[in-house]
Amino acid sequence: MRRVLIRLVTVAAIAAATLCFATPSQASELPVSYNFLQNAIKVNIAASAPGENDWSCRPTTIHPRPVVLVHGTIGNAATNWVTYAALLHNRGYCVFALNYGIAPVEAFSPFKFGGMNEISSSAEELKTFVARVLKVTGADKVDIIGHSQGTFMPNYYVRFLGGAQYVDHYISLAPLWHGTGTSVAGLLNTVGRAFGVTSDKLVPVCVACGQMLTGSDFVNKMSSGTVAAPGVKYLNISTRYDELVVPYTSGQLTGYSNMSNVVLQNVCPTDFTEHFEIASDPNAAQLALNFLDPAHATPVKCKLVLPFNG
Repeated sequence: MRRVLIRLVTVAAIAAATLCFATPSQASELPVSYNFLQNAIKVNIAASAPGENDWSCRPTTIHPRPVVLVHGTIGNAATNWVTYAALLHNRGYCVFALNYGIAPVEAFSPFKFGGMNEISSSAEELKTFVARVLKVTGADKVDIIGHSQGTFMPNYYVRFLGGAQYVDHYISLAPLWHGTGTSVAGLLNTVGRAFGVTSDKLVPVCVACGQMLTGSDFVNKMSSGTVAAPGVKYLNISTRYDELVVPYTSGQLTGYSNMSNVVLQNVCPTDFTEHFEIASDPNAAQLALNFLDPAHATPVKCKLVLPFNG
């Protein structure tokens, strides 16, 4: 009997030690889904996606910088980032995501559609959020991963609000450095100017939408001077099938040694992701993970990816 008790105590001690020394990702591995639409429906009105905004998380020596996820227009911290929140959490990163640009009319709605307000005011929200992340985690800098407007707005923070000193890696999924616009959008912009209506008033319920049109005053401001801030490492990942960033090459910006450009189909020809699915695309995600942690980079195992559903 005594021997049995000793064995039981020994097993219990080993189990306890294993739990104590397990990393957060080992102790709480999250499932990873690469289906953007299903992910968005699944989280519904949740404030955060699983793996995000654990304010008790502390960066490790392997991943010393928290990752801040910045959603796109009509997105939010939960619906936009189910894939990346789980992927990064499972690899031991501290992952945070904000909701920004929530229009006043949404104040009493359970559904929060962000990225609607003036872009510079959203950048102020990002500035406040990053400051909080740095204070709580004790880190010196963050890495940013953005999607759609979330690739564009953070550079206002980086360039005009002092953010460059706090950002190390800056990854853009479906970026729009030159703005976006079909012939119809361009016509609206031209007609609006003729009648004294500036681009930021073309879409009253979404000020940011008008600001992102090619040729708008805001895009011209963002395109002036040195777009890629010195000291920040940029990666742009675009898709040829982008239905909202038109042309898709608007997401490619050359002439900067600290900015890399990737067209997803040049890496994986059978990747048919469009503007939304790219935020859950496994091939794009591997490129992003490799950029964040080049010491542990692995080849992209190109998978067939279909629009919206992966």
